[in-house]
Amino acid sequence: MELTFASYNIHKSVGLDGRRDPERILAILHELDADVVALQEVDRRFGQRPSTLPRQLLEEWHWQVAPVALRPLSIGWHGNALLVRKGIEILGAEPLVLPMLEPRGAVRVDLSLDGERLRVVGMHLDLSGLRRRHQVQSVLKHLEECDGDSPAVLMGDLNEWSVRGGCLREFGHGWQVLAPGRSFPTRQPVAQLDRIVASADWRCEGHGVHHSALSARGSDHLPVWARLAL
Repeated sequence: MELTFASYNIHKSVGLDGRRDPERILAILHELDADVVALQEVDRRFGQRPSTLPRQLLEEWHWQVAPVALRPLSIGWHGNALLVRKGIEILGAEPLVLPMLEPRGAVRVDLSLDGERLRVVGMHLDLSGLRRRHQVQSVLKHLEECDGDSPAVLMGDLNEWSVRGGCLREFGHGWQVLAPGRSFPTRQPVAQLDRIVASADWRCEGHGVHHSALSARGSDHLPVWARLAL
């Protein structure tokens, strides 16, 4: 089994031109051609936290939205959402409550494909280094307490400027911390804030940062991807 995973902080669908353009974000997702996508900053921050990517549009583009939202107009939890290509079964999903100073969080979905159960976590971590470490610890503890042992992929905007240190040290034996490349800020990327972390079950066949004419102005982050095989 080989799947492509992607992570993208879409900045509430507001591009570098100052325009909120959900169709542009959807076109970038189409370019990525991933099987599972973790999105950050997908919902507006206040009020009912409506999604900046209309659910109907996502479904028209053949995406399933993992059911993690606690508000009717939202598709995420603290802006985190998971999109799954149609044809992959969603077994269950839930938001994860993390220790935080800021409105950050994580979401988990359990998937089934060709009889194989998979687990994916999308997350957007804190600006505080100590808090980021606590949040990674919380996510890993949650996975340990989940029913069954499944191949897992964790991804998102980790807000970690260190290349190998900081919260990345919390991923110990059994985890592969991938660095697809510099993804922030879009105009002149200098930081590898967006990461994909895979359990030992996976073999990485390739990874990278998605550069295109659309992604160059779609958000303040560039999307990252990894092609993983069991």
